[in-house]
Amino acid sequence: MSGDISAETEIAGQDWTSDQLDIIVADYFDMLGNDLSHQPYNKAEHNRRVQVLTHRSRGSIERKHQNISAVLKELGMPWIFGYKPLNNYQTAIIDAIDRRLSVSTESVDRPPIAPEMESLESLFVAPPPLTEDPIPPRLRRIVRKFDPTERDRRNRNLGRAGEEFVLEVERRRLTDGGRADLSRRVLWVSNEEGDGAGYDILSFSLVGMERLLEIKTTNGAAKTPFFVSRNELDLSNERRTDWQLYRVHTFSQTPRIFTLSPPLDQFVHLTPEAFRASF
Repeated sequence: MSGDISAETEIAGQDWTSDQLDIIVADYFDMLGNDLSHQPYNKAEHNRRVQVLTHRSRGSIERKHQNISAVLKELGMPWIFGYKPLNNYQTAIIDAIDRRLSVSTESVDRPPIAPEMESLESLFVAPPPLTEDPIPPRLRRIVRKFDPTERDRRNRNLGRAGEEFVLEVERRRLTDGGRADLSRRVLWVSNEEGDGAGYDILSFSLVGMERLLEIKTTNGAAKTPFFVSRNELDLSNERRTDWQLYRVHTFSQTPRIFTLSPPLDQFVHLTPEAFRASF
C-alpha cells in the first residue's frame, strides 16, 4: 500500500527501542478503548501512523500488535480480536505494557456496555482444558501486579452486568423452550436479596427443576482465573444436581459462556487464597 514502510527500510535484526515500544503500546490501547466502547476505527490508518513514528514496517507493527494481544490475554484483560495473540514475544514488550498500565488501566477497565444478545447456540462453549501452562517469570510478576482475579472481583459494575446478561439468557432459554411460565419465575437473587446465598440467579430446567446459578464474569479470556467463595463451594457440594457455575468471558466484546458443575475440582485448580484470623 502506498505510504507503507517496507521491511527493506528497516535495519535487519534491530530490536525495538523502549520509545518505539511505548508508541505502539499507546496506539494499541487507543484502538482497544474504541473496541470496548464499540466505536469504529481504522486499523490501517493507525498502522501508518506508527510507521511514521517508529520507522517500522507494516508487517513488523502487526506482529507487535499480536504480541501485545498475547500479553493482555495472559493478564486476563481484553485484547483486540483482530490481532490474534502471538506468543513469541520479548521481555521488552512486557515492560512496555507494564509502564502503560502503571500509569492508567482506563482502556481495559471501562464500564461494561451491555452486549447484543446472540443466538443461545453461539453463546455457550466448552470449558478450557485443565492444564499447567508455564508462565515466564517476568510475565508472572506483572500478572501478580495487575491481578486479573482481584480486578474482576472488585469490578462490581462488571459483575452486575454479567449477572443481568445471564438473567436474560435464562429467560430467553426457557421462553424458547416453551416454558414462558418458568421464564417469569427466574429470580435475580443477588440483586433482590444481596450476596451470601451461594448463587446469583434462581432459574429452572425445562421440566421445572431448580437451577442455582453462580455467575463469574470477565472481559478477559476463558482461562482467566476467578474467585470462588467458601459459601459458594459449600453450596455446590450440598446441592450438586442443582448448582452450576456460569463463566462469562470476553464479555464486553463477544460474550461467551461455559458452565461448570460440581465437583468443581474436576475442572479447575482450587487454591486457598486467604485465612480467617480469630481470637
